[in-house]
Amino acid sequence: MESIKLQKYVADCGLMSRRAAEKEIEAGFFAVNGVTATLGMRIDPQNDGITYKGKPLAQAKGRKVYIMLYKPKGIVTTMNDEKGRKSVKDIVDVGVRVYPVGRLDLNSEGLLLMTNDGELTNMITHPSGEINKIYNVTIKGNVSNEALDRMRATRELDGEKIAPVGVELISRNDTSSVVKFTLSEGKNREIRRICESVGLNISKLKRIALGPLRLGNMKSGEYRELTSSELRALKNAVSKK
Repeated sequence: MESIKLQKYVADCGLMSRRAAEKEIEAGFFAVNGVTATLGMRIDPQNDGITYKGKPLAQAKGRKVYIMLYKPKGIVTTMNDEKGRKSVKDIVDVGVRVYPVGRLDLNSEGLLLMTNDGELTNMITHPSGEINKIYNVTIKGNVSNEALDRMRATRELDGEKIAPVGVELISRNDTSSVVKFTLSEGKNREIRRICESVGLNISKLKRIALGPLRLGNMKSGEYRELTSSELRALKNAVSKK
């Protein structure tokens, strides 16, 4: 086997995404032949001994797995939580290690993609390749047209520039409103921060779509493998970015 960048090899093994691997390499958690690895170094998987946090890294075997999970509210989107909270790892059991593609925060719910395909994960989450994410957001009170326009016009949050966000009113009454948000980037807690910036309080945030994938009628906590047509559509969507 020819030499390969360590972060790509880690992603190919299914341990984590390439971006996550880069951060862990920079943090000094990987070693090659007993020497702490550096970002960008190339390795020979057949002859080099690679460890992560002191444990040998073994090449993942078998087919790639692609899971759609309806992440429940109150579940963290990590594989290991330092606070001991229940995570998506405790819900999804498909016989191989899969990890989340991107994140949904603790109090958000809905569609979460999980896979052991590190290359696809990198393509989806990389800034140049992210695909649209759609959310149905329930907001307390009757959201005014002015507030909707202000959210549509938001281009900066806490001094950080953001891409335009799609904001569409679904329904509203005196007690609550449902608004559909479409994000092309997905900054940390972006929708919550946008709503907070115009004085609105969210009672429910649910992701209903990731690119061509749709949550449909799945129930909270359910998961299933992507169909071949869903996977094909997802890969096509990413490759066009």
